[in-house]
Amino acid sequence: MLLNPFRGGLYGLLTAVLALALIAGPALAGASDDGGGQSEAQRLADILEDDEARERLISELRGAAGDAGEAPEPADDGEAASLPRQVADFTQGIAEGFVSEFREAGAVLGGIRFDETGAGLAALGPVALELGLVIVAAIAAFLVLRRLARPLFARASAWAQSGAQTGGMGLLRRAVAVIGAAIVDLIVIVLAYLVGYALALFVLGEPGAMDMRQALFLNAFLLIEVFKALIRIIFASRDDGLRLLPMQAEEAAYWNLWLARLAGFIGYGLMVVVPIINADLAVELGRVVAVLIMAAAFLYALSIIMQNRQRVRERLEERASAAEMAFTRTLLQMLGRSWHLFAIAYFAALALATLVRPEDALPFMVQATVQTLVAAGGGLFLSVLLTQVIGRRIHVPAETRVRFPSLEERLNAFVPTTLKIVRGVILVTVLALVLDAWAIFDLGAWLASEAGAGTLATAVTVALILAFAVAVWIGVASWIEQRLNPDARGTEPGAREKTLLAIFRNAFAIILITMTAMIVLSEIGINIGPLIAGAGVLGLAVGFGAQKLVQDVITGVFIQLENAINTGDFVTAGGMSGTVEKLTIRSMGLRDLAGTYHMVPFSSVDAVSNFMRDYGYHLGDYEVAYREDTDQVIEHLQNAFDELMQDEEQSKVILGDLEVFGVTAFNDSSVGVRVRIKTVPGMQWAVGRAYNRLVKRHLDAADIEIPYPHMTLYFGQEKDGSAPPAQVRMLDGSRREKPVQDAGSGATGKPAGDRQPGAKPTDDGENE
Repeated sequence: MLLNPFRGGLYGLLTAVLALALIAGPALAGASDDGGGQSEAQRLADILEDDEARERLISELRGAAGDAGEAPEPADDGEAASLPRQVADFTQGIAEGFVSEFREAGAVLGGIRFDETGAGLAALGPVALELGLVIVAAIAAFLVLRRLARPLFARASAWAQSGAQTGGMGLLRRAVAVIGAAIVDLIVIVLAYLVGYALALFVLGEPGAMDMRQALFLNAFLLIEVFKALIRIIFASRDDGLRLLPMQAEEAAYWNLWLARLAGFIGYGLMVVVPIINADLAVELGRVVAVLIMAAAFLYALSIIMQNRQRVRERLEERASAAEMAFTRTLLQMLGRSWHLFAIAYFAALALATLVRPEDALPFMVQATVQTLVAAGGGLFLSVLLTQVIGRRIHVPAETRVRFPSLEERLNAFVPTTLKIVRGVILVTVLALVLDAWAIFDLGAWLASEAGAGTLATAVTVALILAFAVAVWIGVASWIEQRLNPDARGTEPGAREKTLLAIFRNAFAIILITMTAMIVLSEIGINIGPLIAGAGVLGLAVGFGAQKLVQDVITGVFIQLENAINTGDFVTAGGMSGTVEKLTIRSMGLRDLAGTYHMVPFSSVDAVSNFMRDYGYHLGDYEVAYREDTDQVIEHLQNAFDELMQDEEQSKVILGDLEVFGVTAFNDSSVGVRVRIKTVPGMQWAVGRAYNRLVKRHLDAADIEIPYPHMTLYFGQEKDGSAPPAQVRMLDGSRREKPVQDAGSGATGKPAGDRQPGAKPTDDGENE
């Protein structure tokens, strides 16, 4: 077999050292000073421990082997070969091994005598005939059984397609159908294998004995057909319902046929042909045949990959454009651009592993490939299943929805985050299984180690802690929601209860997040003692540096404890008036009548005027002229209130009769009459507007004057009591002069030309 050059050289060196030790043992014993009973193995160990003796021994071995040239100088202590040098030595060793293998194979072929070869081939005739019978029996049994199982595959495909429109259940149906078809396919392969095994064991040759060649074929048949069954699971060219990859039947048949041919060529070539050549002809010739098989397989695979490079890329890009998730879209786009590189790298690794490790390369590659496909397929299946099952909205019963209106939305809010976490766990698991399959990472050893077990236990514990915290939050938030829901409790919660529960919900969320973060950090191995101490120092610094913030919090706590402000109240605080929309532990949000939102910190609140406590009053001051009878005015105010009480909407919010305070003020031009109407809190303004409308209508109907500012023009007066004429000019398209009646005497004014004595001319020659 073609061994690793480094490993072969090491084995040769150790063999030569042991041989030399056995040959030179007596001489070394005679030359030894202490000579008493020391074994050759001990002396050899002493030589290997001594640097100079070891180097001298290596030089002697090279000379004995006829190695041309001087022995290489030893490398300096602590100096290691660079990576390029190691790669160069490795490739040089492989190339030299290839040349040596071909030379040996040529020598073997050249030394074959045709007369002896013919006799040997004649002796192998019966053996070949029996091997051919086993091959024909196994393949025929496989084809017949596959034919008989064909209706089962068709039914499974139809059953899977019939549930394709049922969401997550449809995916489960397809999974069950694919698994069932795979089991049937494996049963067919095992039965065909048993047919060939029984024929070779009990019919051909000696009963109970099997020829080595027949055993090689049957083992290869079982392994290769199982691998082909896995390919059929992925592509399923004849059954659309069992096909895992989304592609047309013609394209699936193409890839299925190509991969099956390649698997059969490599598998039967390396597992049957090469071992038979090694046993019957020469090992060197078998190595050359293995190299030729892998070279032909690699070239064939390379040609197929390059022929379909663009077509597969277009298919993947079409799938990427139709994908809903950004991660899936990006992954498909990257795979479309570089899928051929991965395929070429895979077949190149297969060829290289076969050349470097011929004894176990093919089983290793088959096992790694199967594990990779199973891991990737299982991860994809779980991800799609969870997306279809958990991705759908969670629906709660109608009774529960009445008691907890936001519970359904709250549960559905955690679904996207949960899916992302689960997909991440699935991705990490798939990557670990793939790396383990290719011997890059030993998953089993890591899980058995203390670090692996501890990491897994920590991950499970952290997941349980987070799940418990989420469950606690959902429970507390749902309880608060029930307390605030009038349909669930039967009565409307008070404003104080609403405010306190809202603040409690925010405070509980902060406490829960902080405690969960601390517990998680402690669980993953981070010492939270310094964090707590640092938080205490930081809190002290913040307390000194942010006194305003501390004042906000302390004032807010006392305001809430004294029930001074609740959400929905109309208040005046900090120079602002408006409806309270939001309350936190340090500030409140006010919305004024103009719609402007004000954020008022509690430190700026010196006094709070709350218009929404228990009840409210519409306080009305109505002013009438001095000439009006105030008793009559009060009577009309009462009539307006009686009419207001006839309005059902208004009467519901009025809590008592009209309170009349009587005459309260003598103003410059009016007399003030005050009344008051008691209402439910917050309705005093609406009731006042409705009452003012009725008061205006009643006073106007009674011809009671509601005074407003008047202006009197005085034109002067003569000593005899007569008034001078007032000259007024009216402009209506043309300049006209019209005398008006004197406001003081009632006499008609004279024309401007008859100026009275004592009248003073104005600047423009007219009287004032």
